[in-house]
Amino acid sequence: MKVLVINGPNLNLLGTREPEIYGSSTLSDIQQNVEGLLSQAGFSCDFFQSNAEHEIVEKIQAAISNTAFIIINPAAFTHTSVAIRDALAAVAVPFIEIHLSNPHARESFRRHSYLSDIAEGVIAGFGENSYYLACEAVIKRLQHPKKC
Repeated sequence: MKVLVINGPNLNLLGTREPEIYGSSTLSDIQQNVEGLLSQAGFSCDFFQSNAEHEIVEKIQAAISNTAFIIINPAAFTHTSVAIRDALAAVAVPFIEIHLSNPHARESFRRHSYLSDIAEGVIAGFGENSYYLACEAVIKRLQHPKKC
């Protein structure tokens, strides 16, 4: 089974962008760790980052037939993208929304998500560990669907 991990705008700058908020790990560091966690559990991983909304929508649409779960850090698109929400709803692949920082502890415009109400869950505020916690949840859900 494949897990798709989608990363939104500016996450390619992790490690140098506002490390006091987002930490010092790069997206490549996170990717390596996520792929390792999922591989150990017997799942393949497609790790994707884009600064372009339409590319994220296309990646979600392509997941309709070959993806068991999506982990998405929509970044700034969290607060702006009805298109990404509609794509996630259309493919009906379960997903977890994640954030490195806690959007509710930041500027007021960051407190609204277009995705949270249709997500299986939301993990925020744990830095890069948000990714690893999401992996743990996905692994448990896919290995034991009736217990979760």
